[in-house]
Amino acid sequence: MNKGMKVSDRLQAVPMSGIRKMFDLAKPDSINLGLGEPDLEPPMTAIEAMDRAARAGKNKYSPTAGIPELRDAIAEYYKGYNPALTGKNVIVTPSGSTALLEITQAFVDPGDEVLVPSPGFVIYSPHAKLAGGKPVEYRLTEGDFQPDIDYIQDRINSNTKMIVVNTPCNPTGGVLTEENRNALADIAHDKGIMILSDEVYAPFIYEGKHNSFLPYLDRAVVASGFSKMMAVTGWRLGFAITNEEALDALVKMQYHVCASPGMPAMYGVTEALPGIEPYLENARKVYKARRDLITKRINEIDGMSLSAPKGAFYAFPSYDLPLKSQELANELVKAGLICTPGSAFGTFGENHLRFSYAASEEKIDKGMDILADVVRKIKGGRI
Repeated sequence: MNKGMKVSDRLQAVPMSGIRKMFDLAKPDSINLGLGEPDLEPPMTAIEAMDRAARAGKNKYSPTAGIPELRDAIAEYYKGYNPALTGKNVIVTPSGSTALLEITQAFVDPGDEVLVPSPGFVIYSPHAKLAGGKPVEYRLTEGDFQPDIDYIQDRINSNTKMIVVNTPCNPTGGVLTEENRNALADIAHDKGIMILSDEVYAPFIYEGKHNSFLPYLDRAVVASGFSKMMAVTGWRLGFAITNEEALDALVKMQYHVCASPGMPAMYGVTEALPGIEPYLENARKVYKARRDLITKRINEIDGMSLSAPKGAFYAFPSYDLPLKSQELANELVKAGLICTPGSAFGTFGENHLRFSYAASEEKIDKGMDILADVVRKIKGGRI
C-alpha cells in the first residue's frame, strides 16, 4: 500500500465492534439474538408521509439542523421533561450514533478524559478516542446496573470533561433511578463537567419511569433517535437536545460531517411523532412479553442468572462457567446462536452475555434451547 494511505493512528487505536465480529463467525441459518434491531413494522403514518414528501419533490438539502417542523415536533414531544424546550434546542442528525459522534467531536479536546459506563455501549470509548480524548471506565453496579456514584467521584480529576450516561442501558436493560440521575447532575454542576446522556431507548421502559437529563440542559446534551422508537433503523435519523449555545456548536460540527440529514424521512417522522403513543404502547407490550420469556428461560438454566431488565430490549445475564465471555459466545455461535460477549461492552461486562429480545418469541425459544444445550455440555465437560 502507498505509505500515504496508511490508516491514521487514532483509527487504528479503535477496535472493531465486538457485536459485528460475531456475525462473521455465524452460519447462515443461525438464530440471531445479537443485533438490537426491532423486528416490528414502522408506523404506517411515517411511511406514507415520507413517500408523499419524496413524491412532492422534497428531496433536496435541508437546513443543517434539520427541518424546522421536525425540530419543533421533537421539542413539543419532550416538553413533559422540560417545559421550556423549543425547536431551537434541537438538532436532527443522520442517526443517533452520529449525534453521539458529533457531540464528542464538538466538545472533547485532546487530553480530556471521558467517563464511560462499563458495561456500556461499544461506541462510547471509541468516540472519545477519535476526538483525541481518553475514555475512563466507570462501574455499573451488579444486578440493577446503576452508575456507581462513589466509583465515579474517585475517577474525576482536572482533566475530566464529560460523563456519558445511557438510560435505559444497552447492554444491561438497566434504568437510571431519579436519585442517581440527580446525583450525576449535581456532580456535573459542582465539578464543571458536562453530561452526555444517551436516551435512545427511553420509549421502552417496563418498570419504573424514565429519568431524563432534559431538565439539566445547562450541563447536559441528550442524544436520541427514531431507529428504535419507530423501528426505522434504515432511515438513519436521530437528534440531540441541549441549550442554544451548545446547539450552535453541534450545528457547526454537523455541517462538516454531513451538511444536513435526509429530508424525506424527516417529513415522515414529523407526521408520525405527535400520535406515536398507541404505537409505542403496543411495542412495549410485545417487548415486555419477550422480556418475560427470555428471563424465565435463562433462569431455568443451571449456571446462568438474570434479573429482569427494566428497559430497552436486551438481556445481560451473568454466568458461572469456566470460560471467558468471548469463548462462550464462540461456542454458542458454533451451535447456531448469535449473541454478544459481555467483554465487548467493557471490563465490567466480562462473565456476561448480551441477548437482544427484539426478535420473535419463536426465535427466543429456539435460541434459549441452544443456550441450555451448550451450557449443559460445558458443565458436563463435553466442550
